[in-house]
Amino acid sequence: MSTAAQPAAPAAPEGTLIPGFSSPGARPVTWETVRGALERAEISWISTVRPDGRPHVTPLMTVVADGCLHVTTGPGERKARNLAQNPQVVVTTGTNVFEDALDVVVEGTAVPVTDGAALRRLAERWRCKYGDEWTFDVEDGAFVHDGDPALVFAVRPEVVFAYERTAEHAAMRWRFGDAAPSGAPDAPQPAS
Repeated sequence: MSTAAQPAAPAAPEGTLIPGFSSPGARPVTWETVRGALERAEISWISTVRPDGRPHVTPLMTVVADGCLHVTTGPGERKARNLAQNPQVVVTTGTNVFEDALDVVVEGTAVPVTDGAALRRLAERWRCKYGDEWTFDVEDGAFVHDGDPALVFAVRPEVVFAYERTAEHAAMRWRFGDAAPSGAPDAPQPAS
C-alpha cells in the first residue's frame, strides 16, 4: 500500500484551547508554531503497541511531507513488528524543561509508503534535514542504507495536542479527518 497525496487543508486550522490545562487568559498556540516545531524536531518519540498489549516507545528521526510525519524502521525491529499488528501510534516531540518550552503529541495511523517516486522524494528530504550520512537509496518499496532496508511509514495526524509553557501555560487540541467535528480540516500541511 502506498500513500496518496493528502487533501489540501487550510494553512492555519483552528485549534481548541483546553481551559483546564491552561493558565487563565492564556493565548492559544498557533498552528504555525506547532507545525514549525514538528518540522524542526530532530528527534521524536514513537509509541506503538506490542502484540500482547504492552507499550513500546523509542526515539527516531522524522520528516514532515504531504501533511504527514514520516518515520523509518528496519523490517525486523520491534516497531515494525508492532505496526504490522496495530498501526495506531503516538509521536511526541518537545523538550524536557519546564519553562519556555513546547511539547507536541500527534495521534495517528502509520501507513506504509512503498511508492518509488514518493520514497525518492522523502529520501531527499531526509538528506536535506539530517545531512549526507542519511542518504538513502530506494529499492523494492523501501529505503536502503549501507545495504540494509528501512521501511517508511506516513503518520497522518488524527489528533494533535500542544503544550506551551512560557509566562503562561497553554494546552491546545486540533482534530483532523475522522476524528474531527464536521467542517474541520483533513490534515495539517507542511510549511512551504
